[in-house]
Amino acid sequence: MSRPIQTAVVGVTGYAGAELARLLLHHPRLKDAPPVFAGRVDAKDEARGGIPLDEIHPQLGGSLSAGLKQEQFSWQLLKSRGVNVLFLATPHEQSREWVPEALDHGLRVIDLSGAWRLARAANREVYAFEDDGTELAEDVQKQAVYGLPELHRAAISSARLVANPGCYATSVILALRPLVADGLIDLDHEIVADAKSGVSGAGKAPTPKTHFMYAADNLSAYGVFSHRHTGELLEQIGLDAGQIVFTPHLLPIPRGILSTIYVRFREPQSQASVAKMYRDFFAASPLVRIHEKGLPQIQHVVHTCCADIGFQIAPDGRRAVIVSCLDNLLKGASSQAVQNLNVMHGWPESEGLL
Repeated sequence: MSRPIQTAVVGVTGYAGAELARLLLHHPRLKDAPPVFAGRVDAKDEARGGIPLDEIHPQLGGSLSAGLKQEQFSWQLLKSRGVNVLFLATPHEQSREWVPEALDHGLRVIDLSGAWRLARAANREVYAFEDDGTELAEDVQKQAVYGLPELHRAAISSARLVANPGCYATSVILALRPLVADGLIDLDHEIVADAKSGVSGAGKAPTPKTHFMYAADNLSAYGVFSHRHTGELLEQIGLDAGQIVFTPHLLPIPRGILSTIYVRFREPQSQASVAKMYRDFFAASPLVRIHEKGLPQIQHVVHTCCADIGFQIAPDGRRAVIVSCLDNLLKGASSQAVQNLNVMHGWPESEGLL
């Protein structure tokens, strides 16, 4: 008999961690095995066995979370609870430290940080990881599978380490990879990806630029030519740095991403031909929805686990505007992690997500 699945979540206190906890608590395959929640716990809370989950996230209160607590993290805790799948919703540097140890303990890991997403050293330089280039880090990186099921489900199914994609990266890759793979785009003309995200994409820790007085009634560009997700676009779409300009923007809304992408085709295309290309590419992808008429909007995807893609072809057939939308906390983070869990265990890809 196969070993029962017992998950653990480290980093439940954040926005993505809260969504991950909600999805795992309601997952039909895990109803008899709620996640173990682990993290930092001070002495006062440790004396009462940890921090009740409904104190961290009152919206998760109810019978499914009754008695569940965030306990002090240790490898011994995970071992004693029979954990075999570890979700890390932790900062990049923490994941760099803990993933090698988790693999040594025989755990399968789904890491929501950017610690192991990038195969090329030149693309990882933006993170300035202190251990980059060491023998251990190189060995772990070789085991990492980029966790976009629409592209890599076969590799994910047997992976020990799944590196969950970035939220911006997911929206742009899903929109562009089919076109580039089919040879439709004229790569002698630069692709422009203009992406906008709600404030939750910056994480829960407050900063001057995510403060209400800065973000409200405002729209601002940031990370121009330097955003950490750029390397993911290059590696997963198959582009050189000079073939795409990616510019993220901060929207004054809580959540959601809308990426508007401008491309030129090698040969004239029609609305019907591009629609067929997308349908064929995503035929086995239940969480990607193609809008053949009209363009998707953030309100269509917020609080869903889907990515919506729409497009408009110019009258000359040589240019197109593609719009890709998703919820940055779900398909851009937590539901994608659960989607990867499903693929890793041979369950229907959308189980617990639709």
